[in-house]
Amino acid sequence: MGSPLGLLLALAVALPDPALLQPCSLGSPPLPLQFADVGADHRVPAHRRAPGSLDPLYGFVQTFLDVIQQNCFPTELLRDAFNDPPSARTSQILQYQTGYIICATIAVLYFVTLPVIGLSLCCCRRHRRCGTRIKAYRRSLLCQRNLLVLSLLLTTLVILGSVICAFAANQKVKEEMDPGVRDALNTLQALRHHVNGIPQGVQQAVEQFAVPKERILHDLSNISWSIGSTIHLVLKGTVYSAMAATKARVQDLQNSCSHLRTLNSTVQSLIRHQEELEAILKDRKGSIVSLLEDPQCTYCISALGRAQNMELGVNYWMVPSVERVLKTLNGLPKANFSEIIHQANSSFNSIPELAVLKMAELIRDLKVEVEKVAQRVQSVAEGFPISDHSRPMADALMKAENSSRPYLKEVKRYERYRWIAGVVTCTVVLLIVFCNILGLSLGIYGLAVRKDPSDYESKGEAGAKLLMTGVAFSFLFSWLLMLLVFSTFLVGGNVQTLICKHWASQEIYKFIDTPGNLPSSMNVTEHLGLKRNLNLTTAYQQCKNGACFWDVLPLEKSYHLNEHLDVAKYTAEFQKRPDRFQIRFQEMVLLNPEGKKDLETFRDSKLDQIDFGGFTAEMRKPVVKTSLVGLAVELEGLSKVQSDRSLAERLAEEAKNLKKIQNMTVLIMEGLVEKLKASVQFLSAMAPGLQALINSTQSQINQAESIVPIESEKILKQELSCFVKKEAGYISQYLNWLRSVLTEDVASCQPFSTALDNGRVILCDRVADPWNAFWLSLGCCTFFLIPSIFFAIKTTKHFRPIRLRLVSTGSEETYPFHIPRVTSLRL
Repeated sequence: MGSPLGLLLALAVALPDPALLQPCSLGSPPLPLQFADVGADHRVPAHRRAPGSLDPLYGFVQTFLDVIQQNCFPTELLRDAFNDPPSARTSQILQYQTGYIICATIAVLYFVTLPVIGLSLCCCRRHRRCGTRIKAYRRSLLCQRNLLVLSLLLTTLVILGSVICAFAANQKVKEEMDPGVRDALNTLQALRHHVNGIPQGVQQAVEQFAVPKERILHDLSNISWSIGSTIHLVLKGTVYSAMAATKARVQDLQNSCSHLRTLNSTVQSLIRHQEELEAILKDRKGSIVSLLEDPQCTYCISALGRAQNMELGVNYWMVPSVERVLKTLNGLPKANFSEIIHQANSSFNSIPELAVLKMAELIRDLKVEVEKVAQRVQSVAEGFPISDHSRPMADALMKAENSSRPYLKEVKRYERYRWIAGVVTCTVVLLIVFCNILGLSLGIYGLAVRKDPSDYESKGEAGAKLLMTGVAFSFLFSWLLMLLVFSTFLVGGNVQTLICKHWASQEIYKFIDTPGNLPSSMNVTEHLGLKRNLNLTTAYQQCKNGACFWDVLPLEKSYHLNEHLDVAKYTAEFQKRPDRFQIRFQEMVLLNPEGKKDLETFRDSKLDQIDFGGFTAEMRKPVVKTSLVGLAVELEGLSKVQSDRSLAERLAEEAKNLKKIQNMTVLIMEGLVEKLKASVQFLSAMAPGLQALINSTQSQINQAESIVPIESEKILKQELSCFVKKEAGYISQYLNWLRSVLTEDVASCQPFSTALDNGRVILCDRVADPWNAFWLSLGCCTFFLIPSIFFAIKTTKHFRPIRLRLVSTGSEETYPFHIPRVTSLRL
């Protein structure tokens, strides 16, 4: 028992306070809270232009317009135009529009020159002053013809590619115009709804405090039982260990008393049997020795020595007495240890219920405090100072929305006319391209099948007529193409260079912010109700960076959101109440004084002072020095070899008596010795460490009884502290969410910057870019009609028969001509 005792004592010293080993069972991080999506119905979606195949063309148009318009933003010109329109001088306008004037000059020249050239060519052909055939065949004509055909083909392909781009851009403008108008109105409407929905959104966000409130109230309903269970869990090792040690000592006491009584009664029985056996052995020894010493006894000398040694081998009068110890332990245990242990277990196991009772008032106070926190959070919505200041903004948005509706409807109507004109002009260009391609195809085929250059070939003649038809269409519609190109160029180009370019660089915002640039009736800062130290540019930048309305609106009193959403403001009292909470757990009695007195009596009984070695030494001795069974067998053998019948019978009788003694006395004593040995072994093994075990048990009991109330209070304080931190974490999580929702969604002014960006995207990226791509593509077609006309007229001569000149020495006028079979028709 020495080794387990040492291990137990070592563990008792090495292990620290059980309460210090346990982390907070309620101190786990607060679970993430799920809040409703507040303000989702009033958000202003940001628009983006989806990437497309025309993006490179858009970039080229912008670069081209930057070259056309290199002037800065016309601040002075616009200031005069807005404040005093008659004062805006024409020279200022012309100076700013220099690039467009140059383009207009080129357009006018094209608009006038090309129809005039076409009319002149028509008159010339009518009077047959313009040759329609090649008069003489030369070898260089083949190279010239191939070069003309290739040039016309390349020019036609360029026109075809440009008209395809024009078709695509024209359709893109149509596709973007209607949704663009709708998105512009939707943006204004969503922005107005956002402003009007701020109070409702704030109230909805405040009402979401029900989420942490429900979680905190749920935790409060379980906190007292959880803390009591934690105390029970933390301390049960100490208490159960002490109770187990008590049970073991009580069992040792009961077993020791039982073995002592057994040992004492067994020794007394052995002494009685020893006295009886001693008398019997003395009688039998004398009788057997006299028989063996009889001269007539044959072969008896060998058994005589064994018979003479037939004496007791033990003396149980010599073993130590245990009566004093037994008298000391008599009547133990006097205490009802079963009832004591049952009561101790019941008292300890009732700690969770006891904690619920003792913490009931604290839980009620904390629930009341949670309701107060809910009221403080509600005051955030009630004191939110933005409704009165957002009304001018909402009115301005309503006015802008109503006034823009008729203009946007007109834009949609005129866009339809523009689209029809674009389709018609693109179709005309496509018709010219068709004439060129079909004319080239027929003309080349006619040249391939014609054997003699002077021969007439119908397909070649048809190709020449198709080319001249394309030329006629080019002259006929060139003015219409140029008119459409310049009108769309003038509008789209100025929108890009005057509005979109400076909108993206925020030059327009700076112009609006500069005092005196706009009349007082157009003061945007006053219409929007911005702070005096803010203008449109700074407000736009702050809103784009995530500012709130109270950052840009002139509130009577400064509203600091961080102060209103300070966690300490809502959790201070909630955290102080547990600190002020005092609780006293009653002392736990694991072993009453009567039970402790029994253990002390057991310890002081001097059981360890009994000489168990004396018992062991006496038990090792044989009961009889000689073996009665062996002597009986030997006597039986001698009785069989004796000639004297009477002697033989007496030897046999003595052998029988020895067996009877062995069976009736010696075996009984040997059984008692085994019984004695078991008790001696138990007591000798337990006695050396008895005092240490009882002292350790008493120390465990005393320690458990002393630390249970103290550690229970410590654990309760620690768990309450962890609980408060956890619940404060829920409140902090909600306040952080509320701050995020108010600043980034409900009360954010970012939708204003988003609306401005949406306007730029709709006007510039989605409408102006394809609009400008359309006139650029159509303008490319229009200008490439000039080389197309030239190459088509030149190529036509090569598709018709060539006059062959006869070789002669006379003058050219006397040369005879080969007249073709069919005279070619003239255009």
